[in-house]
Amino acid sequence: MSLRIGDDAPNFKAKTSNGEIDFYEYLGDSWGVLFSHPADYTPVCTTELGKTASLKDEFDKRNVKVIALSTDNVESHKGWINDINETQGVEVTFPIIGDESREISQAYDMIHPNASLTATVRSLFVIGPDKKIKLIISYPASTGRNFQEILRVIDSLQLTAYHSVATPADWKDGEDVVVLPSIKTEDIPAKFPKGHKVIKPYLRTTPQPNK
Repeated sequence: MSLRIGDDAPNFKAKTSNGEIDFYEYLGDSWGVLFSHPADYTPVCTTELGKTASLKDEFDKRNVKVIALSTDNVESHKGWINDINETQGVEVTFPIIGDESREISQAYDMIHPNASLTATVRSLFVIGPDKKIKLIISYPASTGRNFQEILRVIDSLQLTAYHSVATPADWKDGEDVVVLPSIKTEDIPAKFPKGHKVIKPYLRTTPQPNK
């Protein structure tokens, strides 16, 4: 069965480049990003893991713990990390899971037989502190991820988890947001004192409430 948004993220124990972990214990009260790679020593993934390492401060300030996965073993990961650090000018400090048995890949439906019988597609999951899946994005092996989009979506997920708003198309942190339809227009001033605009009865905007 494939996972969907709102499902519990399967817990697991695994060997990683940083030692053995229990996934839920690793996440603790943080948000999490779990993302997979088809194999070690692959060119696109080398750039992706380098980009992830370079964005450590951005993930940290959002209280997000990152963890990667490949179906190769941990010793292979460690050699690959050396290459990533050398070629991308970074230091990879987050763990990379060794999933030789493919148990975790299968639990997260990361192997798509029409793409490859053995390799994971480039799947990414954002997981909330409640251990629920908040976002799923899958990329083909030929297309590298857009990490600015991943950070943008995390900003949206965290904002909308705690305020009665949604984010419009192309929204970026700091821009106006949409008031949820469940909030009556007459109740908006009390809930959103920064002001609001009524564009249509169903389309009301307000400045981002947590800025």
